[in-house]
Amino acid sequence: MEFGEIIEAVGRVMDAAGVAAIVAGAIMAALIAVPRLVRRRAGVYEQFRRFLGRSILLGLELLVAADIIRTVAISPTLESVAVLAAIVLIRTFLSWSLELEITGKWPWQGRAAQAPGMPAVAKEE
Repeated sequence: MEFGEIIEAVGRVMDAAGVAAIVAGAIMAALIAVPRLVRRRAGVYEQFRRFLGRSILLGLELLVAADIIRTVAISPTLESVAVLAAIVLIRTFLSWSLELEITGKWPWQGRAAQAPGMPAVAKEE
């Protein structure tokens, strides 16, 4: 097996892991939320969104890693690096938006900082 084929296979595995993280996270979030919803517990929707958002963030990180591995190791042309830069920018924006939705603050803000009007996020155990 050639080096490029190995890197391509690693990239596909990372892509699959990213998709699996999102799908598994969505399923787990639903499995956790449904019994709580049936019991009419408070905060089910917020907890569901937080769990699902974190799963999506993890999946996005794995997908970006796969793109970086394939682009840098296989075809580091100016065009492929430009496409990678655009993909990373879009996914970074999505990650930041999800982080803001989940925690109520931007990723670069400390734990003490919180967006105005956003409820405090309880620490999960």
